[in-house]
Amino acid sequence: MKHLFACWSLGLALCISSAVSADEAVIGYIKTINDQTTIDESSGPIKASLGSPIHVGNVIKTDENGAAGVTLKDNTILSIGPNTELKIEAYQFEPQQDQLQLNASLLKGTLHYISGVIAKLKPEAVTVKTPTGVIAVRGTRFLVKIEE
Repeated sequence: MKHLFACWSLGLALCISSAVSADEAVIGYIKTINDQTTIDESSGPIKASLGSPIHVGNVIKTDENGAAGVTLKDNTILSIGPNTELKIEAYQFEPQQDQLQLNASLLKGTLHYISGVIAKLKPEAVTVKTPTGVIAVRGTRFLVKIEE
């Protein structure tokens, strides 16, 4: 009976630690959405909805009438306009260890960025790449549009 309880306890601990580590991979959530928005994940595209989790490597895509608002764990707000593709390249938010980073690529469309804690603590840790250049964040907000 002791061995059965020990195995059960170990299994429960592994399940809990797996859930915690899976949650750590979530860097933000879809907070607003309009029309068709998808999130391209490694397993393929999924239809986004309110509360959909965002992970590093995701590409958030909106259609011609679409828009989405994403809030990251450090309270960075990314407002994505119609016909937009935004990829989250890298994200670290561990201020106690001075591990701060947000790198995104705006592949097409429009993005309104409002900085969160990362940009306030370490502005040089935030970059947004576009097809023609890189935006290094030095302020608290900006709007960028890529013409096709």
